Amino acid sequence: MPANSQVCDLQIHVNGHHTFFVNEEIISKFGGKLRTIIEKEKRITQIRSSGIEINGFPGGPDGFELVSRFCYNSSSFRITVSNVSHLHCCAMFLGMSDDGNLLQQTETFLRGMFYWSWSDILTALKSCEPFISHANSCGLVERLMSFLMAKIAQNSDLTLLMASPSANSVRSSPSNSSSSPGPDTPTTSTNSTPNKAMCWWFDDMTILPPNIIGKFVKTLGAYGRHNNSLVLTRFLLHYLKSRGTSSRSGKTTPSSEYGGLAETAVHGVIVMGKKGFSCRSLFWVLRIVSGLGLSRECGGGLERLIGGMLDEAKLDDLLVCAKRANSGPTSYTVYDVNLVVRLVRLFVHDNKVSVDKMKKVGRLIDNYLGEIAPDHNLKISKFLAVAESLPDFARDTFDGVYRAVDIFLESHPNLPLEERSRLCRCINYEKLSLEACKDLAKNPRIPPRIAVEALASQKLNIFPEEFHCYYDDNDDDHYHYNNTSYSCTKKTHEHQMVVYKPQREGDEEGGGGGRDIMKLDLQKMQWRVVELEKLCREMKGQMSSMVKDNVLADPPQTFRSLSRLC
Repeated sequence: MPANSQVCDLQIHVNGHHTFFVNEEIISKFGGKLRTIIEKEKRITQIRSSGIEINGFPGGPDGFELVSRFCYNSSSFRITVSNVSHLHCCAMFLGMSDDGNLLQQTETFLRGMFYWSWSDILTALKSCEPFISHANSCGLVERLMSFLMAKIAQNSDLTLLMASPSANSVRSSPSNSSSSPGPDTPTTSTNSTPNKAMCWWFDDMTILPPNIIGKFVKTLGAYGRHNNSLVLTRFLLHYLKSRGTSSRSGKTTPSSEYGGLAETAVHGVIVMGKKGFSCRSLFWVLRIVSGLGLSRECGGGLERLIGGMLDEAKLDDLLVCAKRANSGPTSYTVYDVNLVVRLVRLFVHDNKVSVDKMKKVGRLIDNYLGEIAPDHNLKISKFLAVAESLPDFARDTFDGVYRAVDIFLESHPNLPLEERSRLCRCINYEKLSLEACKDLAKNPRIPPRIAVEALASQKLNIFPEEFHCYYDDNDDDHYHYNNTSYSCTKKTHEHQMVVYKPQREGDEEGGGGGRDIMKLDLQKMQWRVVELEKLCREMKGQMSSMVKDNVLADPPQTFRSLSRLC
């Protein structure tokens, strides 16, 4: 009778989840450990009714099915590169060590590893993933890893994987770490032929799981703080980037499994510093390792490195997406504002920074403010933290800050007056251009008091000796000025104001040209804002008196509406 027609008289429960019905005689013939278990169970209970339990089987039900096929068809069963690792671990687990048994056959197959191709070794290593602990305990991973490094050494200098920083001081960019950079990979440096030759194996090894890559790095003696190899660092960054893309496309490997590799890569980046990585490359590194559980010390070292080179950054470098873990759908910001604040502070606290570099970062941050201002979830405190992270001398003009403030106010229309006034505190009115100041004075989103302060600052910058005006809260009929070269009259009952400049002795009619016209335009705007504020105050007083006299129920038809700036 053929073997496959034998009665299945034995139940075997594998790892508590799957049950196999097999022939006891056939299975016992090949499995030494299994034969011992069956004999032991027979003495205790009726095995035919309850079956036997096998826990911790390598690869679970897939592994037991593979061994069962060998037992039923040992003469025709074919061992290949893709199944030899699994069969070897199962044979070790079941004690199938008799002459001609499965363990001997897999061992014979593995002895020919010297003649395997590069892809054969990767396939065998990849197959160890479901039973990696068994593969490690029997020394299989170590054997495969040795031949893997031998293959790398055949086509490139293996010593570069364990080199000191001085051995390869070529400044690296993300484009160097992959033979086929993706669309999001910045290209700030040119590739060199030696670099391409050293990177030929990067893409192939991305199929391996993180625990096997960790074993590879440990075999090189470069895990964690011991990493001082530029080539290995670039490989790890390429691997983490590739695996991150794979996880987004459907794989679910926990990010914590990559933590050790990320730490190793970042330590290598810190050791290389500016000699090995450009500022753009460092932001690329930051995006890759973000969310992989870096220690505070390691993450802080990377940020200090970036902060010292912030003057080389571009706007899109700063646009790092914020982490959304443990946040509701409406509570997170689009970009990581806290990161930028930390980087700017690190840059500012560097005593070696020149004024030119500081101003370059100032322009960068103004552009960044314009990018984050439309975010509806951005809080005023975060906006101010970015705007005020730089000293005043870092900006020649505050026009960019004003534009960002205006965008923020437009995107947050329900802010109360106090919050709008608080937001405007980051603007240095004395450093606003005339055009920006004019726009601010006419902007309905800017509080009136802020507009007055801005105009007053502009007036002092343009003609500080010729004009200085103010109004007296205790004198409703008069505005005061401190120079007799200008005078003003006010018609209280019509709420109108006329500003004029007396003709100076020696001045020709129409003289002064555009400068006089500009002065007069600015004066008119100043008086108009002051007038509107006074109107607002008077009308609020009228409303208060009407409330006292209980006339709000039937307000007079001639009552004027409040000004837009009130």
